[in-house]
Amino acid sequence: MAKLIVVILARVFAFEVQYWVQIVIAIVLVVIEVVALIDCMTRRADAFPVVGSLSKNAWLGILAASVLVGVGCGIFLGQTLSIFAFAAITAAAIYMLDVRPALRDATSGQGGW
Repeated sequence: MAKLIVVILARVFAFEVQYWVQIVIAIVLVVIEVVALIDCMTRRADAFPVVGSLSKNAWLGILAASVLVGVGCGIFLGQTLSIFAFAAITAAAIYMLDVRPALRDATSGQGGW
């Protein structure tokens, strides 16, 4: 009987840990998406075509949608690590790792040209 209670408590503990880890991951992903959106808002619109990227409005739309999807997956759907959340963080990661450095180099005048 005691062994059964230990097994049940271990499973409950495991599910609680899994739940809180997913919540923390979802919050971190949404924060990254919001930071990417705010960074995009602060960039000059004429720099986007210079670096061979989509327009500023297109990136604003993509990043705003990624924030909405990230928040929606976490709060409304209860699926913090769904395929939609991964698509949202992928869009923000592309902006942060590819477009943002190119924009920074183009606007600061320290590009490789």
